[in-house]
This record gives sequence, structure tokens and C-alpha cells, in this order.
Amino acid sequence: MTILQELTALIGEKNVVVGADLERYSIDWMKQYPSQPLVAVRPANTQELSAVVKLANRHNVAVVPMGGNTGLTGATHAQGAIVISTERFNKVREIRKTARIAIVEAGVILSNLHNVVEEQDLLFPLTFGARGSATIGGVLGTNAGGSNVLRYGNTRDLVLGIEVVLPTGEIMDLMSELHKDNSGYNLKHLLIGAEGTLGIISAAVLKLSPKPKAYATAMVAVSNLDDALKVLNKLQEATGRSVEAFEYMPRSYIEAHIAHFPSARGPFDEMYDVNIMVELGTTIDALAQTDAQGKVGLVNQFEAILADFFEEGIVLDAVVAQNQAQRTQMWERREAAAELSFNFPNIINNDVALPLDRVAEFLERAGQELGQVDPDFRTFVVSHLGDGNIHYVVSASKKDPVLKNAIMEKIEDIVLELGGSFSAEHGIGLSKLSSMDRRKDAVALDVMRRIKAALDPNNIMNPGKVLP
Repeated sequence: MTILQELTALIGEKNVVVGADLERYSIDWMKQYPSQPLVAVRPANTQELSAVVKLANRHNVAVVPMGGNTGLTGATHAQGAIVISTERFNKVREIRKTARIAIVEAGVILSNLHNVVEEQDLLFPLTFGARGSATIGGVLGTNAGGSNVLRYGNTRDLVLGIEVVLPTGEIMDLMSELHKDNSGYNLKHLLIGAEGTLGIISAAVLKLSPKPKAYATAMVAVSNLDDALKVLNKLQEATGRSVEAFEYMPRSYIEAHIAHFPSARGPFDEMYDVNIMVELGTTIDALAQTDAQGKVGLVNQFEAILADFFEEGIVLDAVVAQNQAQRTQMWERREAAAELSFNFPNIINNDVALPLDRVAEFLERAGQELGQVDPDFRTFVVSHLGDGNIHYVVSASKKDPVLKNAIMEKIEDIVLELGGSFSAEHGIGLSKLSSMDRRKDAVALDVMRRIKAALDPNNIMNPGKVLP
């Protein structure tokens, strides 16, 4: 039997995709890494997934896991490989309200999980612009971040247990529901963020949080990023660490947003260089109640704190959302970032992390020193400022691999001198292999390679990604 015949026998003809139907599995969301897979398969459960991987390992054929395919690093590039789509195992198996956990399959779309847990007055706090297509398997594979990391942490912080199909096809059951378990190596954390190079996560036990009973959301203008951090720290102190999002949008971002969306307007009557979207959330009943004027207590508290900042000269301007429509508008402005970046030619995505007090220095130095590499470069910047993650998109003057590499090297130089990382939340995939080769500790790389060789001796599991 051919591989295609064997796959068909395992999971059925309608779940083995070949020919023209392969197109949607052949290109990444950014359309930068086209490939021609051998086939795409759609197993329905962990057992079928295991059988497919065993077959691939026996034939020494590469497999590439694919969830919503919304990644930005080319991690789903699958030339000559079997694409394993998780779209059919997409059940929320159980919500345990008292334990505040959700047991879900890898193909569950993030926004669908949000909707399900919201019905129980709970929250799965991981969120970002692609939540309507990104899947749980994908966010675990990349250890995704997003806008609420400041309060709730990265994906790793939101997972109690996982189920994994290893490169041999063996099923490793780590579906723990425990908050404490010191029984040996933490294999869960090894697999989360490995981008499918060590195994395919098929299910997970996720931590849920109480849903905030009220939000207070505002656009705040300050003179500089140092003042922005003063606002963040004082807000955390005044509200018991209730800041959920703290997002930086420079003047150039606001201008790009207005230019792209004809109906859009700026957050303030005048333009400012430093614009911050701040959101607070509370589960405290007293702060969620409305007063005689219909104002939510948390909003009143937020406005009073902002008034003090204004008196101190820290805040230049502020607009607080008075209803859900205004809050939605503020979030839509921030979440348009990916779409706006596509308006620039020859883009080079840099997803970097800095200590909070070095972000301003990075932006200043990068703006100056990149001119030495490409005098005609432009930038598009937006930042999860509360956790030090900067999306620093460079629009190069021409499409040139040598120039691209030089720009990335210059940014890496600055980032590492300031104690940062060249990869914050998007992962490595293909796009950052050169950065890994140049910048990752050589001993750490050697250990990673040894782990990969031990678990995947035939190198079938998403080969060519993460490890240069």
C-alpha cells in the first residue's frame, strides 16, 4: 500500500486531503512561506492522531502540526510533509466551575473557549487579535502571549496538564489537574513552546479565572515611556494589581490607523507621541456597582486616579470608555496592528522583549542605529508595554535577504546589550533560525539538539524549525 492508501485506511478518504484542496494547508497567514505538502490529514481524536504519527515514523516521513495557521514565523511550512490538522478534535470536554479548570482538545478555537467559559462566569484570559482562528494546540505549541500577560501570564502559566503524541506515536498522558506536582522533570513545560518539534499536543487542562464583573478602559497620553511606567506602577499599587492590559501605541501607529480606516479618528482631540491603552478589571462587587448617575465604581476610581496623575503632570490627556461600545473601539484600534503592518513593503517582523525600564532606550537606539544599515528604513511599532514585549516591524527600503539579515542582526545587538530577548511571544519557526544560531547560548542549543535527537531520532516532527 502507498502512504496515501494507508492514511485513508486509518482515518477515511474524506479526511485525507490531496490535490487542489491542499491549497489552504500550503501557505502561512503572512504568505511568506509557501510549501507543497505531500498530504493533509484530519484525525478525529488522539488515537487517530497517534496512528498517523506511527505510520509517518515507520515511513520516515515528516509531519507538521497545524491549528489555525495564524503564526507569524513560518512554523507550519510543510514541504513534502504530512500536515496534521487538529480541526476535527475540537471539543471542550469539560468545564469544572468549582475547580476552575477546562479540559479541552487541541483543535478548540480560542474565541469558542472564551464563549463557553463565559457562560459559567469564568474567564480563560489568553487573548489576542487572532483569537477567532487560533487554536489551543497552536497557542500551546508557541507559548502564546497576548494582551493580558501582565495580569495572568503567558500560556505556560495557564496550563495544568497536557496530553501529547510523541514522534513515535506513543501517547504521553500528563493531563494533571494539580497545582502542585514535583514528580520529576516538568515535561509539560518542555512541550509547551516547542512548536511541535518534540510532539503534538492533543489535549490540555487549562486554568480558568473568575470573570471580571466590571472593566475600566482608557486611552492615556503621557510625555514619555518613563512616565508611562510611573502610571503603570501607581495604578497597580492603587488597585491591588488590577491592570489587565497596558498597550503602547506611538503617534505613528495612530496616524497609520487613521489613514487605513476612513471612519477612524484619533483617541484625543490632538495628537500625542505616547499613547497608552489601559484596562483594569475587578471581581469586587462594590467596584462593579453603578452609582446614582449610572457610573460604574471601578470607572469612578480610575477617573479619580487619572485626575491625580493629571495634577501631578504625569498624564497629559485621558479618555475613559463610558460604555461597551467605546471600550470595543479602543480594543479594535489596538488589535488592528497586524492588518496595519501589511500596508508596509518589505516588512521584517521583530518580536522582542526588554526589561520594562529599557524599552525607551531600545526604541531610541534602534531608531538611530538602523539608519547605519538602511538609511531609508521605516518602522511600525506597537507594544505590550506592561510586560516589555515590543512588536518592532521594520519596513526595509528593498527586498533583499542580505539587508534583512543585517537589520535583524542590528536589532539583536541592541536587544541583547540591554538584557532582552529576540523572541518574546511569536516563537522561532523558520524566521528566527538565524537569530537562534547567532544569539542563543551554544550550550543551551546543544542540550536542545540532544533532547530532540532522543525524542525524535528520525527527525520527523516538524523538522527544520526552532533549531538552526
